[in-house]
Amino acid sequence: MAILVNSPVISTYIFIIIFLVVVLATIRRKGTQEFFSATVSQELKGLAILMIVFGHIGYFLANDHRFLFPLSISAGVGVNLFLLLSGYGLATSSFRQTISIKQFYQKRLLKLFTPFWLVLVFFLALDYFVWRHTYSWAYITRSFLGLFPSADLSTDLNSPLWYFSLILFYYLIFPLFFSKKYYYLSALLIYIISYVLLRNDPSYFVNVIHLYKVHLLAFPLGLLLGGLYFKRSALNKLIKIVKDILHKTSPSRIISYYIFFFTLLLVVGYTAYHSNVDTEPLKEQLTSLLTLLAILIVFLIKKFDLKLFSLFGWYSYEIYLLHWPILYRYDLFYKYLPAWLATILYLILFIILSWLLKRVSSLFVYKSKG
Repeated sequence: MAILVNSPVISTYIFIIIFLVVVLATIRRKGTQEFFSATVSQELKGLAILMIVFGHIGYFLANDHRFLFPLSISAGVGVNLFLLLSGYGLATSSFRQTISIKQFYQKRLLKLFTPFWLVLVFFLALDYFVWRHTYSWAYITRSFLGLFPSADLSTDLNSPLWYFSLILFYYLIFPLFFSKKYYYLSALLIYIISYVLLRNDPSYFVNVIHLYKVHLLAFPLGLLLGGLYFKRSALNKLIKIVKDILHKTSPSRIISYYIFFFTLLLVVGYTAYHSNVDTEPLKEQLTSLLTLLAILIVFLIKKFDLKLFSLFGWYSYEIYLLHWPILYRYDLFYKYLPAWLATILYLILFIILSWLLKRVSSLFVYKSKG
């Protein structure tokens, strides 16, 4: 249920100050010189899940949208970040290791579904024993299959799971249409397939189709990015120039670097604020992708590691699965504590619960492989 936030602006300032202090305290010297390292990918996942959580709290949980503003305005960018990184990860993994379609499904779907099923069982049981609330067998069955045709905050078991259906769709079609030799055509083909399916406005997903339409480009772009990076003969010159700028310390290059860096941050802030949300889907999507591109470049050229973001990135999938029902139906903190403190405690709680979920999930995956 919606929470009442007293002094939302002051609470936001307090939270931002504490959050920034923790971020700065956990900054470390860059651990690897690889251009698009696993560390950067993990940090971006952490940023994405924080964007989504802050957006859900600020715009769907709090009664006053000033709480967590402007941290709350980029949930859509966070979704696009996840999709882009998923496409990038699948593409680069495919280049590194050749596996059959059957092996791909066994490996990827097992990791996708195991924590998902555990969370479904947990919240179904919790809803029944705490609220005496039950769901129809048809609803439960399609939920376990990963089909979520609605995203109602109050009636659905876990409304953010509309995204699960989308990422499941991409996981299912990826090994069927992705070619390492023609990765750019694969990305285009997967986009066309997605576009055609949504253009026909399938009635089953009518309640969430607007969400899909503003996130169509990110996954194919991730595939394209993964292919370009792994077969990067065309990019090597650009990467060399960037590394040269980053590691040489002449005054002119240092000044140029910081001008470029802070210009990108301004672009992020401007496009995130002027996001074109609720306008024409393509316009909203392109604005979000412009924000994403600026963020991506910032993370690629920064000279330090963000350990706090890496931590949230490591548990990002589990936090995504867990966070909304806890916030909306099982609030432990907002009703008793100042909103800024409650938000901090929830972030800590999400890490703890996600660690537990990851451990339990790994046991099931291990037994399945055994």
